[in-house]
Amino acid sequence: MPIKLSELLLALPNYQLANPGASALIEIDKLTADSRQVTDGTLFVAYSGVSVDGHRFIADAVDRGAAAIVCERPSDLTSCQIPIFVVPNGREALAYLAAAWYDFPARHITTVGITGTDGKTTTTNFLYAMLRAADKKVSMINTVNAVIGDTTLETGLHTTTPDAPDVQRYLRQMVEAGTELCLLETTSHGLAQHRVTACEFDVALVTNITHEHLDIHGSLEAYRAAKASLFESLAFAVDKGIPKTAVLNCDDWSFDYLKAKLAPLQVNWVGYSLSHHPEAQVTADNVSIQPDKTTFVVQGSTYRFEAQTPLIGDYNMSNCLAAVAAAIEVLGISVENTRQGIEALSGVPGRMERIHEGQPFTAIVDFAHTPNSLKRSLATVRQITPGRVIAVFGCAGLRDVEKRVLMGEIAAELADITIITAEDPRTESLEAIIEETAQAMIRKGAVEGETFYRVLDRGRALYRATQLAGSNDVVIALGKGHEQSMCFGQTEYPWDDRDALRAALRGTPLLTLPSADMDSTP
Repeated sequence: MPIKLSELLLALPNYQLANPGASALIEIDKLTADSRQVTDGTLFVAYSGVSVDGHRFIADAVDRGAAAIVCERPSDLTSCQIPIFVVPNGREALAYLAAAWYDFPARHITTVGITGTDGKTTTTNFLYAMLRAADKKVSMINTVNAVIGDTTLETGLHTTTPDAPDVQRYLRQMVEAGTELCLLETTSHGLAQHRVTACEFDVALVTNITHEHLDIHGSLEAYRAAKASLFESLAFAVDKGIPKTAVLNCDDWSFDYLKAKLAPLQVNWVGYSLSHHPEAQVTADNVSIQPDKTTFVVQGSTYRFEAQTPLIGDYNMSNCLAAVAAAIEVLGISVENTRQGIEALSGVPGRMERIHEGQPFTAIVDFAHTPNSLKRSLATVRQITPGRVIAVFGCAGLRDVEKRVLMGEIAAELADITIITAEDPRTESLEAIIEETAQAMIRKGAVEGETFYRVLDRGRALYRATQLAGSNDVVIALGKGHEQSMCFGQTEYPWDDRDALRAALRGTPLLTLPSADMDSTP
């Protein structure tokens, strides 16, 4: 249904008309930032992207019938008859325009933003289960999928937070499905690139802030500032009659940083802690981690209850406490429904997911792809096995290069045997990526051929690990988790670590690529 351009422009916080002679009294049939999707009556938004500058395609958009242009820089098309609007940030403008296009759906839903370096998806799923146990009409968008009412939608291969138009479209579908609460997993990319701008958050939750994505943000300071923007946005979001509240991890260094950010904004906060931090409202006692479950006692401001979950590890207890704090302390969910939700969550795809093919040892697939999550995952499996820990992981190409050394050092310290392999090398040399990690391990005392190996093909690496494993050992495949592809060059090839590990356990390694460049040794 067409929308008046003047109505869409009302959503923009700042803009200027670059060609005053052009008329803005027109209707818009479509909104896009992809010039290939432009047809007659389209509002085309151009911005400077990470690898592509959308301004290069303005002329193409005009030729395809664009009715108006929103961009960051005045172009040489100011003599065009169609209106051209200049904005400070094209991504931000796209988000506001998308919200207006879908009639500001977030204003009709309680919106919870969940961010952090690690644990976002698990925390989101815990909170989702608690709300479902309370019969709330809840939907969610996470890095695995989007769940809208009773419908599950896949969100992509290497998805972080979907782009702003997709987020707003999902939110509109949620409104139409009768959703009361939306849980939106919010990455640093999503925040810095305005993918969740105009989501009108009521609650913001953080799991932790550790070393990650410095290739995108440039520094830890910029990375944490991107995360902090979610919490700062609470002060400026539309009032929906719900106290704007932040849920903070008192055990993480981000606690003091975020608390200081919130103080002048007069935003409420609640804290959670595994270590009984004095400022935490929600803590845990009697935590017992076993090979197949974790039992613990939740202690809140006015309540105490026992619970158990098949998820293992201290970090998953922290994720659970984060969800408890949001559910009980902020959203008013009962203690009993919260406990039921904890126990109802049987697992999260690719997060400490056990793979069984009749083998005499434990096999696990986990998404750990940061130094912090690798450390936590290896420490956790160490707790549950009397045997050796055999880790298989790699580091992605064209991403934060500093973590290659950090992860090598962690593996040298915490794994008995490590197999370094491919993980989305993209256009970088796979051998060079592995070399950086290998040298870090050697400097930490690891011995190639004894405590670590290099196997370029990920399928063969998993097979090697299963052949090395004996009774009571743990083989853990790290870094890919739920993902459904692996990137070589600029191509995404189908790949699932869970299928590959099953194949390895059956004695038939699933090859990453039929390439002569890969290690040919099983």
